[in-house]
Amino acid sequence: MCGFAGLLGPGGPAAERAAVARRMAATLVHRGPDDEGTWVDPAGEVALSFRRLAILDLTPEGHQPMRSESGRYVAVFNGEIYNFAALREELEPRGHRFRGRSDTEVLLAAVEEWGVEATLPRLWGMFAIALWDVRERALHLVRDRLGKKPLYYGWQGKTLLFGSELKALRAHPDFAASIDRDALASYLRFCYVPAPRSIHEGVRKLPPASSVTLRPDRPGELPPPARYWDAIAVATAGEREPLRLGDAEAVDAVEALLSDAVRLRRVADVPLGAFLSGGIDSSTVVALMQAQSTRTVRTFTIGFRSTEYDESPHARAVARHLGTDHTELQVTPDEARAVIPQLPTLYDEPFADSSQLPTFLVSRLARGHVTVALSGDGGDEMFGGYNRYVTGTRVWAALGKVPRPLRRRAAALLAGVKPAAWDEVGAILHPLLPRRLRGLVSGNRVHKLASVLAVPDLDAMYLRLVSTWPEPRAVALGAAEDGALLAAMRRASALATPAHRMMLLDLLGYLPDDILVKVDRASMGVSLEARAPLLDHRVAELAWRLPIAQKIRGGEGKWVLRRVLERHVPRALFERPKAGFGIPIDQWLRGPLRPWAEDLLSERRLRSGGFFDPAPIRAALLDHLEGVRNRQYELWTILMFEAWREAQRAGRPARVEAAGASAGAA
Repeated sequence: MCGFAGLLGPGGPAAERAAVARRMAATLVHRGPDDEGTWVDPAGEVALSFRRLAILDLTPEGHQPMRSESGRYVAVFNGEIYNFAALREELEPRGHRFRGRSDTEVLLAAVEEWGVEATLPRLWGMFAIALWDVRERALHLVRDRLGKKPLYYGWQGKTLLFGSELKALRAHPDFAASIDRDALASYLRFCYVPAPRSIHEGVRKLPPASSVTLRPDRPGELPPPARYWDAIAVATAGEREPLRLGDAEAVDAVEALLSDAVRLRRVADVPLGAFLSGGIDSSTVVALMQAQSTRTVRTFTIGFRSTEYDESPHARAVARHLGTDHTELQVTPDEARAVIPQLPTLYDEPFADSSQLPTFLVSRLARGHVTVALSGDGGDEMFGGYNRYVTGTRVWAALGKVPRPLRRRAAALLAGVKPAAWDEVGAILHPLLPRRLRGLVSGNRVHKLASVLAVPDLDAMYLRLVSTWPEPRAVALGAAEDGALLAAMRRASALATPAHRMMLLDLLGYLPDDILVKVDRASMGVSLEARAPLLDHRVAELAWRLPIAQKIRGGEGKWVLRRVLERHVPRALFERPKAGFGIPIDQWLRGPLRPWAEDLLSERRLRSGGFFDPAPIRAALLDHLEGVRNRQYELWTILMFEAWREAQRAGRPARVEAAGASAGAA
């Protein structure tokens, strides 16, 4: 796991190019504290710079940038190719000789043997790659199938800049990209900037499962990325031709493949452990790790004083049953809040999933003991774990039969009761409801239900369920949303099963642009490599071939994953209502964070910035402070944007073209 940066363009002095590339990579030292390297093409057309976190082959033979045997290719590579040993065994009889034991060397030999296009489908893992073809004078940028590793790129004048994080691109002296208002509108809806956009105009994120080829003699040209794996095609084919397995056979197949995914991700030359929340996904990963390990697995969790957010007792119980070497840290509110000033720099563009705080804290805890940690990310998207897949499809099945005018009236009645009153009703009903339904009757949930009652179709309901600001153009000035999600919705509509359509849309957007960004930046911010066995692409392909009844059954998601886990852990230790990895942002905004929030969200500041209409934001803040309604999520998106903008202004700000402000204003 590492970080890289580079530039491409018409030739220039090699020493100058090397110095600039080195400065770009220096911003990524947290991604690679163990080694650094820079390579410049003799013609000065490309410069590659690298920061290394040594995981495999700790010797100098793993140093990057690395050149292939023939000298034709030079690569910088962030991530892991988990099947590199099998590829090496295939390449050695073909005459390839290896100096060391790194997967980067195997990658270069594979490209020499089969070419770039034929090599990519052979790679299993998480990776971002920049590969320079000396003979063809072409730069290939590549990203893994599910988007676990980041890669940004874009032209600034006649120079193409690329790197693992935006801060590396900003370190180039020619960087002058303004804020992309359309990306800002999408951010307000989703709490993240969806690929292929970034927060900066003209700077893109390479989509998952894609490659793009760029040339120094074609400045400004950005050809469309080519896909080497298509999640929509995989999902469509899986639903069309599902596996006909009995329940026991399906559980066997999932366990066998997950066990192999875990086995591959246990390969490391440094200490290794796992995150453990006590939920189904992380518990399954840890159980399979311990089952195949001759050593006691190290596990890590954090706890909070608030029982509403504290999952540490569940993790402790699972760890005790499995016999892991468990480390638990109880985090005080002050310790958690102390992370907030780091978030704009850590995430590098506006990002407002508030579980970013506990994710960073557990990563920091783990890094004190290990260099690699396995995680349970991906179980919800692969096996139908989110409530919207279960409750949302049920709600739509009922709503679709009711005339829309009646639904509109019902929505008005539900929304007419203040959220606080619904909270009181929920408290009364709590002991009377089944465990899985407790918590569903709350002001926020009822008002969210009211907002979806009048939607015209399932896709519109999904969009409303995942929206933070449902009408972002009413908040962000001069903005229009990107149509990428709508295009994905049209393609996903080929799936007949409503839950499958939601799962696919999450796989295309929420997973790579929120969940995996959150984990990558939090873990790499403390130089920790996070690996996700549930996101092995073979697991994804198997999951899509299982019928929905083996994923969602009896009102519960992840049916098959639960059956795998109960072979290792008693059901009583993990069967409980789904809980997010959250923190009490709502309470903090009314308490210790209130002065900070009121300053960033002051009408004067918002108006002078020129990005937002202050009225709806100030109304949301007032609602929240007075307890009328919990508006933490909407407020957090604005706060994270303003904090990010403040961080840019304190450092080297992006050129801003704000409505009502002169170009270059902050």
